Amino acid sequence: MDHDTFIGEVQNRAELASRGEALSATRATLQTLAERIEEGQATNLAAQLPDELARYLEEDADTTDSFDFQEFVSRVAERDENLADGDEDDARSAAALHARVVTDVLEEAITEGQLEDVHSQLPDEYDELFELAEAEQHPGQS
Repeated sequence: MDHDTFIGEVQNRAELASRGEALSATRATLQTLAERIEEGQATNLAAQLPDELARYLEEDADTTDSFDFQEFVSRVAERDENLADGDEDDARSAAALHARVVTDVLEEAITEGQLEDVHSQLPDEYDELFELAEAEQHPGQS
């Protein structure tokens, strides 16, 4: 999947007003994900994305940090330029949605199983991040 298609899908699925908003949500999510997963996994993921997106994973790939899902959402909210001026609770809710949408589009942009490798590195509390991608992989199942 090329850069423009990826950002367009994020914009459409998250119902964002502009491509700039979609890019900001994508950047915030990928940078935060790169901080949380192992360096090798971030590098593998980056290798399957267009250069414009891969750089967000590569910038922080050498600083693996262990933090919970709520902290993940907080970091995405802080990085997402579109959420900077809003209410903190609203920003966190929007950031959680944006992160799920970016993860969903990411699943379609990479090879089968790559997202599962990322998911396997994260504690169960991160399952919410993968809800959309998993729902589409297993239609009809609850």
